[in-house]
Amino acid sequence: MIVDCAIYRDGRRTDGPEDFSDALAKARSDGDAFLWVGLHEPTEEEFSRVTSEFGLHPLAVEDALTAHQRPKLELYDDSLFMVLKPATYEPHSDTVTTGELMVFVGDSFVVTVRHGVGAPLSAVRDRLEHQPDVMRHGPTAVLYAVSDAVVDHYIDVADELQTDLEEVEAAVFAPASSSRAAERSAAAQTTAERIYNFKRQVQEFRRATGPLAGPMQKLTGAGLPFVNAHSRPFFRDVNDHLTHAGEMVEGLDRLLSDILSAHLAQMGVRQNDDMRKISAWAAMAAVPTMVAGVYGMNFEHMPELHWIWSYPAVIALMLAIVLVLHRQFKRRGWL
Repeated sequence: MIVDCAIYRDGRRTDGPEDFSDALAKARSDGDAFLWVGLHEPTEEEFSRVTSEFGLHPLAVEDALTAHQRPKLELYDDSLFMVLKPATYEPHSDTVTTGELMVFVGDSFVVTVRHGVGAPLSAVRDRLEHQPDVMRHGPTAVLYAVSDAVVDHYIDVADELQTDLEEVEAAVFAPASSSRAAERSAAAQTTAERIYNFKRQVQEFRRATGPLAGPMQKLTGAGLPFVNAHSRPFFRDVNDHLTHAGEMVEGLDRLLSDILSAHLAQMGVRQNDDMRKISAWAAMAAVPTMVAGVYGMNFEHMPELHWIWSYPAVIALMLAIVLVLHRQFKRRGWL
């Protein structure tokens, strides 16, 4: 559906025809004005009229309707088409959700198409309407403001992920508790699952930030049609913020890999500790089992078989050997 439609002249919003076809004709006739049409998840029927009036390329229209695109910048005969993926962080579920935002920029118009809930276009429009100096750059000002809002929000999402990463790191490197082995195993499995889920969130975030680097580089260059030459410094600023967000994502991914490796190493060490303890107890149990097995054999002639103190002596011998083994294992840290 059409969320908003307005003509901007000399950087300020002006009254105009409600029908965007008449509004576009008026903007083109004035020369120094442009039309901004905002749509949210339009249907094919709703967007067909926009396509015919603005002369949008069919391939770009198809991309805008399907909404499963990577960030990109494409140049057509009558317009410039850009795809961005706004990202939002859900604190209750610790997940990153991405939407899609398409921007068509022409000679006297800009059309924004939003899919999902992660595109702050209403706030962008309100901010731009209070900045007439920026709006005087025409449709390019809208493209800059939208890109700037999306990229700035990337940094906010990266900060939230950094906070979550610190919590995961603290959980992994926390001192080992003296709880039972079953409880430690369950806790280790939960931590590993959390790390894997976190890594998926980082990958989802990277799919939004990484491919956008190429389009931003093109916008900072010269000679791109439908882009005001005076806007290049603004896009360079957005590109710097995008580079910073990309570096944060790369840092998060590397730290997650290191934390996962450390967690798996800790699990291996704990399993070795458990195996040593099991081996120590098995060794202590093997000694009395062996002695009892020898004296359990049905032979008539055995050492000290008819001695009255034979039984307590054998029991004492088994206890002494077990105590010696227990002391040795304890000294070596096996118990």
